[in-house]
Amino acid sequence: MDAPDGWELVVGKLRRELEFADFSEAWAFMSRVALLAEKHDHHPDWSNSWNRVTIELVSHDAGALTERDTKLAQAISALLA
Repeated sequence: MDAPDGWELVVGKLRRELEFADFSEAWAFMSRVALLAEKHDHHPDWSNSWNRVTIELVSHDAGALTERDTKLAQAISALLA
């Protein structure tokens, strides 16, 4: 499985690291992703440190990457466009 644009494959997960202007912008982005994740019924592993957000996607129930991960990664990328 190829990683969507802007994402990389790291230890069997799709991973993206993002940097924003400040904490508020990073948090606002995470809020939009949270709503998107609920809509997709697929939730990221992620972390936030001030203006940085790291997102990792893997289908834990399948023990691997699935089409759900790719679709959510593409939807997250669309938020940034």
